[in-house]
Formats: sequence, structure tokens, C-alpha cells
Amino acid sequence: MGQAALKREGRYTWTDYRTWPADEQWELIGGEAFDMSPAPGTRHQTVVTELGRQFGNHFQGKPCKVFVAPTDVKLSEADIVQPDLIVVCDENRIKPTHIEGPPTLVIEVLSPSTQAYDRVRKLRLFAASGVQEVWLVTPYPSLVEVLMLDGASYRIAGGYTRDETPVSVAFPELQIDPTALFDFPLTPEDAIQRVKEDHAPYGNPAVAAETN
Repeated sequence: MGQAALKREGRYTWTDYRTWPADEQWELIGGEAFDMSPAPGTRHQTVVTELGRQFGNHFQGKPCKVFVAPTDVKLSEADIVQPDLIVVCDENRIKPTHIEGPPTLVIEVLSPSTQAYDRVRKLRLFAASGVQEVWLVTPYPSLVEVLMLDGASYRIAGGYTRDETPVSVAFPELQIDPTALFDFPLTPEDAIQRVKEDHAPYGNPAVAAETN
């Protein structure tokens, strides 16, 4: 999603939301309106497009259906969101205009401007609404975090880098190609500090002997 920034004043409902301009993207959480513009960047869209392709291929011809943003998900009269990708396995939830009730799986592709919003507000809402599984995907440094509902909150089921295949708890047979998922160019500004697997000097007997 884009930037969760501006708010309309007041509290709103599904009825209000349905009257707003179609070319504007808003989400409601607890009746508060969050502006999801401007449009997300190209890396975000690369990841969403590839997730949609791979998930769509996997679920083709199967009962569960895949939807990508913008698709309205109505979790209550005061909670309407547009996750980047959802998997819905209850056909009764699929309405002509929106999804009614919690999907089985939700994916949010994160950006610096939405980290707190996605990780705090939306995760709390997803948990309270009964979404069984959530993926939080960071384009770069590339990371997929798989969260599983455990009571009233989520527990981490797994974390995966661009060299590891994410494993879904709800759909263990799902196979995702992470190299295709994170296939976008990097720039010199993208350089990051990496943890190196090596012995510190004080953990190396030879170095310790030389320093004594």
C-alpha cells in the first residue's frame, strides 16, 4: 500500500465509505479514515504483481480464490481495508463489490511510510477479525515474515530471505519462487551492512595468544 497519512475528520462507516470518490484510496480502522495515496513505488508493485502471479497459478482451479489490491475487505461496519493480496476460501464471503469478512490469508508489502500502520494497527485488526495467516513482505532488504494467529495475537511461524522459499502454515503445499519475487534492480544507495559469520578476535585462541 501507499502512505497511511492523512485522515478525514470524524468517524465513518461502510455506508459513508461507499460514497467516496472511486479514484481515491482510503481504509477505515475503527471508523477512522486513512488516506492510502500516493501510489506505491515500482519495487512494491513488482513484488505484488509477482505474488499475484504465483499465488494465482497455485490456486487456479481450486476452491480458494486470490485477489490483489485494490479489493475492499469489509471486516466490520467500521473496518474496511485493501490488503495487497488476499486468499479467500469461503465463497460466501465473495460479494460483487467486496469481500465480506476475514480472508484466510492476507499479504501486506511494506514500505517505510507504512511500517507502523501495517505492523500495529492493521495486525491488531486482522487478529481481532480472525485472519488466520498474515505475510509481511519487505522488498529490500528482502524479507518475508509469516505470522500465524495464536489466540488473540500472531506468532512468528517463519522468516525468509530472498534465497529461501517461504512456507505457508495454512497452505503447506504452496511453492513460492523468492528470486522471481524480488527481481528488481538495486542501486549503490541500497548497500546495507550485513552480519558476517566469523570469529571475533577474543574467540580465536591464536589471536588471543598473540595479544597476551
